[in-house]
Amino acid sequence: MKIRQTKIEAFSLQEMMVVLIITTVVVGMAFTVLNLVQRQMGSIETIYTMKTDVNQFRQSLWIDFSMYSYVHFDNKNNVLRFSNEMGERTYEVLNKSSISNENLEIEIESIAFYFDNQQVLYGEIDAISITTSKETGHQEIFAFKENTPVTYINKQK
Repeated sequence: MKIRQTKIEAFSLQEMMVVLIITTVVVGMAFTVLNLVQRQMGSIETIYTMKTDVNQFRQSLWIDFSMYSYVHFDNKNNVLRFSNEMGERTYEVLNKSSISNENLEIEIESIAFYFDNQQVLYGEIDAISITTSKETGHQEIFAFKENTPVTYINKQK
């Protein structure tokens, strides 16, 4: 009786080494791509936060321009003051490089005040134009209010 030797099929050591090297390269590439995606997500989050802050500031200005009847810029104290019979709200212009209210502060490149379609440096205003800084995306913010006859009567006094 013959004893038959059967060969067990398996991978050779060289084949296993090739598989391990290929797996190492693929996993290394996956970690590199993951790192790039995480950095990109961080950049997107930063831009989103910045744009959200500017949009909130824009909305705050629009609400204040529509809610308050008297808007005045005091250039000595660098304060933009909104007021009516019910109350007052202020925005502070800090060194012509940022503007803030109680909740938000944004960096600005330029700010201009207008009354009756004419640029003014101080006093009563009915519109404001703000250009945000490079860090906040050079966005334009423009807010205005409709003047009532009372505004012009008070201006003549």
